[in-house]
Order: sequence, then structure tokens, then C-alpha cells
Amino acid sequence: MPIIDPGVHLMIGALIFPNMDQCDFTGPFEALARVPNSTFVTIARDKSPVRDLKGLRFLPDVSMEDAPKLDVLLVPGGYGQEALMHDEDTLAFIRAQARHARYVFSVCTGALLCGAAGLLEGKQATTHWTAMEVLRYYGATPTHERVVVDGSMVSAGGVTAGIDGSLVVVSLLRGSTVAEEIQLYMAYEPKTPFTAGSPDTAPAHVLNAVTEQARAITEERIKTARQYRALRDRAAGTN
Repeated sequence: MPIIDPGVHLMIGALIFPNMDQCDFTGPFEALARVPNSTFVTIARDKSPVRDLKGLRFLPDVSMEDAPKLDVLLVPGGYGQEALMHDEDTLAFIRAQARHARYVFSVCTGALLCGAAGLLEGKQATTHWTAMEVLRYYGATPTHERVVVDGSMVSAGGVTAGIDGSLVVVSLLRGSTVAEEIQLYMAYEPKTPFTAGSPDTAPAHVLNAVTEQARAITEERIKTARQYRALRDRAAGTN
């Protein structure tokens, strides 16, 4: 898609929900809230405070019912994503916004919510490494890239990948120079103190420990995804 005329005002919004991972939201917020000539809103089921996975509290700007039409919808992840996979109000909201949004931007397991809303069929996508195998059930081709752009769908990998993804979204909206200016303001030049940021580079004992910590939620996600696929296949067989 071509870069958008800078004179066009953009509406950017994030869906927030209980037990999300706040960094999936706050990392991208740092960049997306700085997009020139734009407004950023936080959206939840209602305007009650939302607590993230570790208890950090957020106050939504608007409810899903009152949310404006967005140019960009940010969908974060976290353990709380699983509780919304059968929540039709949330899935309908994502689908409705996707119909007119320029981009839907998922971070981490927010991709699974987009998948449950039917947005990943035939798309390349990425997510947190512990949930990568789940993407296929939603019709996506898993891609082990930190950020994946497929048409109007932009997906970022686990947690901090959302910062990278947000800068890519900025470049799609306002061009690479604006994205670089925001990156410089953020002083975003990662020099990590350890090499355990990826399953490919983490020591075996670290990888095993984190995989075990995520085992229960991973099994829940796979179960939910299999149910989704079975329903889709059954519906396709009756048509």
C-alpha cells in the first residue's frame, strides 16, 4: 500500500483486555502514539480499569461499542488472550474493524485472536515462539520472522517484537524517515546483555525451563485452535 497523505488524520487504537501482556501494548504505543497527525485510543469491553497479567492497571478511553473506525487496530497478546477466543463480542469487534482498517497489527499471541476472528486464513503470520505451531489451525503459514507483513495484516513475534512491528507500521503509514525519527527519539538500539532472546540462541536449560513454564497455556491454545479448525472444516464440508 502507498504511504498515506500526511494531511489525512489517522485513528489508531489498541484493544486491551484483562491478563494481556502490557508490553505487547505499551511497546508499540511508544511508537504509534507519535505518528504525525494521528489520535491513539485504548479500547476495552467497557470503560472499567483493565489489569494486565502482572497487575498493571489501564483505564480504557472507549468501549468496543463506542470505538471509532480505526485506520490501525493493535491486538496485543498474553495469557488473557485465551479467555477471549470464544468471545463473540470481541471477535466481532476485531472483524468489524478489520473490514475498514488500513492495517490490523497483532503482537505476540494477539495473532491467535486475529486467527479466531478469521483474519489469518491464507496469510503468512508470526507470533510468540511457544505458540508458533498453533497458527496453522487458523489457516496461516507460520513464519519465523520478527515482523511479517501480508497485505493489511501485520504480525509481530513475542512481546518486544511489538516495538519492531510498530516501527514497521509507522513506515507503512508515514514513510521510513518518520519511522527512523521516532526510533531515534526512543533511542531504540537494542544491545541485549544476554543471548537467550530466541529459542535458537538460548541455552538448552533456559529453553527447557521456559517451555515448561508455558506448557499449560500452550496446550490450552492448541486445544482451542483444534476446535476452531474442526468447526471450519465441518462448515466447509456442508457447503
